[in-house]
Formats: sequence, structure tokens, C-alpha cells
Amino acid sequence: MLKAFKKFVLRGNVIDMAIGITVGTAFTALVKSLVNDVIMPPIGLLLGGVDFSNLYILLKAGDPAPPYASLVEATEAGATALRYGVFINAIISLLIIALAMFAIVRAMNRLQPEEAPAAPTTKKCPFCLSDVPLEATRCAHCTADLPATET
Repeated sequence: MLKAFKKFVLRGNVIDMAIGITVGTAFTALVKSLVNDVIMPPIGLLLGGVDFSNLYILLKAGDPAPPYASLVEATEAGATALRYGVFINAIISLLIIALAMFAIVRAMNRLQPEEAPAAPTTKKCPFCLSDVPLEATRCAHCTADLPATET
């Protein structure tokens, strides 16, 4: 069993997947910081000083009773809150990650050389329009004599 596990772990695609997950985790942390620390503060400032991560709807008061100055204060008081501001930040993070992944995949596709189309291996019979091999001199479907193929 240990031998089979070692074989599984050392396969190339498992290593590639592990590297992808590690890079993805680091990329997620980078995007989260970009959203929370770079993008959202100016947006909040433009919207009158709103901190999206602090937006919530109080569903059940905690102890002490509201009002709470921040989401952290409400959570510490044991209040139940619908944290829609955190959700807005998550949506913006998702959009940035999706845009970055799109850009990476598009760049990778541009780096790959274009493959030349494969040479045809068949031709159409001019009489019955069936596909026949290029070298054929007679159609296998209608038995008509075929013109010679130019090479």
C-alpha cells in the first residue's frame, strides 16, 4: 500500500496540482489584500467614507444592547448579523481573480504556437459525394471511376 501511495504522489499531475494549489492560495491572499487594502478604501471614500467590510444588518442583538459602532463590536457582543459588506468584498475579489485568470490563460494561449491544419486524407466522390481515401481510383460507394488526385 505504501508503494502504491508513493507511486500516486510522485506522478507528475499530482505534483502539478499541489503547485497549483499553493500558487492559488498565495494568489488569493494577494487579491484579498488588493481588494481590502487598495481598491475598497478609495471606493468607500468616493461613497462617503463607507467601509464595506463593516456593513451589516443586525438580526439579533447581543449583550450589551445595540447600537454597535462596528461589526467587530457587534460580534464581540454576541449579536447575530447579516454581513453583506464582507460579501460585497468577496464578490469584488472573485471578479478580480476571474479577470486575472482570464488574462493569464489568454497570455498562455498566445505563447503557444498555432498548429497547422492536418493535411486531408479523404476527398469527395464527385458523383455520390461520399468521402473516399485520397489515393482511391474508384469510389467504394458508387463504384464510379475517380479522377486522379493531384499531389
